[in-house]
Amino acid sequence: MKIRGIAVQAVLPCLQAHSLSTFGNLGLKRTVFSSKLTPFTLRKAAAYRATSTAEAPVDRVVDANFEAVIGIECHVQLSTSTKAFCSCRNEYGAEPNTHVCPVCLGHPGALPVLNEEMVKKAVLADLPKGYQISQYDVPICEHGRIEVVLPEGCGTKQIGITRAHLEEDAGKLVYSGATSLSGSNYSLVDYNRGGVPLLEIVSEPDMRTGKEAAAYGAELRRIMRFLGVSDGNMSEGSMRCDVNISVRPRDQEQFGTKVEIKNMNSFNAMQRAIEFEFDRQLALLKEGRASEIVQETRLWDENKQVTKSMRKKEGLADYRYFPEPDLPALFVSTEAIEDLRDSMPELPSQKRARYMALGLSEYDALVLTDDVDVAAYYDEVLKAGGAPKLSANWVMGDIMASCKEEGNGMDALKMSPKTLVEMISLIEKGTISGKIAKDLLPALLKGDAEKDGVQALVESRGLIQISDPAALQAIVDSVLDANPKQLGEYRGGKTKLQGFFVGQVMKESKGRANPGELNRILMETLNKGM
Repeated sequence: MKIRGIAVQAVLPCLQAHSLSTFGNLGLKRTVFSSKLTPFTLRKAAAYRATSTAEAPVDRVVDANFEAVIGIECHVQLSTSTKAFCSCRNEYGAEPNTHVCPVCLGHPGALPVLNEEMVKKAVLADLPKGYQISQYDVPICEHGRIEVVLPEGCGTKQIGITRAHLEEDAGKLVYSGATSLSGSNYSLVDYNRGGVPLLEIVSEPDMRTGKEAAAYGAELRRIMRFLGVSDGNMSEGSMRCDVNISVRPRDQEQFGTKVEIKNMNSFNAMQRAIEFEFDRQLALLKEGRASEIVQETRLWDENKQVTKSMRKKEGLADYRYFPEPDLPALFVSTEAIEDLRDSMPELPSQKRARYMALGLSEYDALVLTDDVDVAAYYDEVLKAGGAPKLSANWVMGDIMASCKEEGNGMDALKMSPKTLVEMISLIEKGTISGKIAKDLLPALLKGDAEKDGVQALVESRGLIQISDPAALQAIVDSVLDANPKQLGEYRGGKTKLQGFFVGQVMKESKGRANPGELNRILMETLNKGM
């Protein structure tokens, strides 16, 4: 088949996420694109306004006899240069309707051409042509799994992946008079997003709580980011998760009636939406109103913290799938799959295992691998000879806090990994104390030590730690002589004043006193007269 030639990048996220054996039937040679008819957005909007209700139990009901059954459909926008089936730019934030053409607007006679970059990075539904190009019978990946680290030290859990298939995205609605569909006066459509490549990843119904679902979504986003196939920014719509949830007694194998939840712009919101919907369905079941739980799509209202009915859920027959006549079958060779697998970068789970093998806790490993730039910086620190735990403490603590305060990512740091390693080395040698290092850090983050090194900067500022016993004894004696009243009270039994004297000595030494040596000398001197 003819594929439009575009620069090659990393490919097939589901393939890259795990080995071929993990994902099962990935040696496929042929995949077919289909079109499915969809109702227009404005008709959906009208239906939403007509059926919107806030059905909510007042208080959360916790009942160990029931459980939620949860599956998630994640739509991930792929970071390609152009759209799925045309040459319009794939760029977030452009002026409305400036990245459009006859193909993505569905003009008669305009023919789609498959984007090779999209296929290598892994083709829904309010499009002006009234239908969407998707994969149906033969998805590009199927039968996989993702290992998720559960919160609060609850271990890990394998979440199955049913399928991953390529689609094209829909246009974006801009609401008038409100920030969301609810309460808006009318809707405008920006078609810049229409035709942007999507990878839809459908999980098995293996999750049972909102926390598990949030952990799954977060891990999936990490994988996408570490592979470099999507930025996964939920606030920009680069990753959108639809939750399917039903409730059943724990001893029942048959699933309950499935309800879909949309419109969640964070994993925290997804967790809260699941918890609300579980409570809502459970209340209806316990009141004998199970017939009121219907297969439908509901929207999460972030302001009211409730789900609202949007529309009754369509069945497969309503989508009216048919083969896309303008796109021949796509063949993916075994050689291409092997090349992609060989080019895989290290994934978050693999990094976590490597960090924990170095002695880091699971918590430390999770923090360091939550962001691709943080992990990359930490890896460079390790390559430069940094001690794993000390380096991790500085990266996760003061350095990440500074980046957050400045609103920058770790990739914008002016302090090189080599500089951090030198600073830690000076602490270990006793040249500077941890407090001096913290005071010095702002200058290091500005790049002040990149030319001559940390040692030279410390010397130029007179910050070398005082460790000489005679020098420290002289400072202690001076402080005690200046505070006879407090000294008498201490020797009279008011030992809590020790902290006062430590503070005074550190002040006198301008923070340069070696804490360990200072404490020894101070205690010996204070206790002489007792």
